[in-house]
Amino acid sequence: MKIGVISDTHDNLVNVRKAAEIFNSEKVDLIIHLGDIIAPFTLAELASRTNTKIEAIYGNNCGEKLGLKRIAEAYGVGLREPPFTLEIDNRKFLLIHGYGSPDNTIAVVRALAESGKWDAILYGHTHNADISYKKGILILNPGDGGGWLNKPSIAIIDSESLKAKLVWIE
Repeated sequence: MKIGVISDTHDNLVNVRKAAEIFNSEKVDLIIHLGDIIAPFTLAELASRTNTKIEAIYGNNCGEKLGLKRIAEAYGVGLREPPFTLEIDNRKFLLIHGYGSPDNTIAVVRALAESGKWDAILYGHTHNADISYKKGILILNPGDGGGWLNKPSIAIIDSESLKAKLVWIE
């Protein structure tokens, strides 16, 4: 399965539209949003621009949870509190947003990888792209989907091989 991953869109509708175009052109089977969608209209924008199943988690800046939940239900988006384990192709993907500072988030992610309980740990929050492996476990942050702090990026994962690549949003 080909998985598109995005995080920290922070209501940048232009980049959400561009990301949806990339996901469509890459023919992803699933889109995962790792939090900080922010407003319900941003989730609606992503969901309305693709026919792909979307799984998402809340981030620390997602304040309008009731509105986000209504949009998620209307579009069939799975929207959950992190941490959330998603099983894909007999692999366990842990979806988290972040915990405190970027340094603390990275430390938590690395400790979770050390546990060996998941095949992949996907996180956001830091706005910094990261594709690495620890003990064969994929650690992935797709970067700054909104492009507010860094050059905007998303990621594509092959769920069978756990190979991942970054795609820059132009």
